[in-house]
Amino acid sequence: MKKDYIEKFKLTGKTAVVTGGAGILGRHFCSGLADAGANVAVVDIQLAEAKKVAASINERYAGRAIAFECDITSEESVIKMVQAVVREFGEINVLHNNAAGKSNNLDAFFADFEDYELNQWKEIMSTNLDGMFLVAKHVGKVMKKQGEGGSIIQTSSIYGVMAPDQRIYEGSYYLGRQINSPAIYSASKAGVIGLTKYLATYWAKEGIRVNAITPGGIESGQNDTFKEKYSSRIPLGRMSQPEEMVGALIYLASDASSYVTGQNLIVDGGLNAW
Repeated sequence: MKKDYIEKFKLTGKTAVVTGGAGILGRHFCSGLADAGANVAVVDIQLAEAKKVAASINERYAGRAIAFECDITSEESVIKMVQAVVREFGEINVLHNNAAGKSNNLDAFFADFEDYELNQWKEIMSTNLDGMFLVAKHVGKVMKKQGEGGSIIQTSSIYGVMAPDQRIYEGSYYLGRQINSPAIYSASKAGVIGLTKYLATYWAKEGIRVNAITPGGIESGQNDTFKEKYSSRIPLGRMSQPEEMVGALIYLASDASSYVTGQNLIVDGGLNAW
């Protein structure tokens, strides 16, 4: 008997929520889900940018996209967003818990560990981990009530799995600014993986699968020094492009991964295999 294997990757008729949907990765994630047939809630704190992403999706793909404003560090804002999505689409089948933040004060964000301010630590943790908790909590509640299962995917980072090589940051700049990778980023992204594993077992009986995607270094404005140093550590010999993360998301969002939960899918060009 013929099996329609490729059909399992399709998301036709499903509703997907993507936080950080207007970001560098988020806009590709939203487009990929729509290309697979899903209706997409493009959620971002920058509503104007989210509307641009939604408009672009509606011009190019069959899936319908609507922009929603949300500050994921505010439980009130998260509740309002989830309610608005359900009003518009009727249900939520997929959540991509993707939003993350750096800081409004880049001097404080990139400070040396010995001088790092507690308020700055708490600000980043509030977005990168507390925000994921709030969105998962309220979307998971909806999925549980629907009684049809669901798929939750949370974005971590390669630096939530392994420590950064500090040597690659010597002479490295991003959008004209010297950079490093602070401890709060690693700690918060490692927490995402821990939360993912917990929720995978907690909601398994409800048929709600919870997995993580861990991107490696993505080319997005770094100077040549950084790109060369980072690429020299990658078995595939280069940084990734944002669209190269989308296939992993579609797989985890769809029935193609129906027996996959509690996993962290690392998309890093082989960095962690050394």
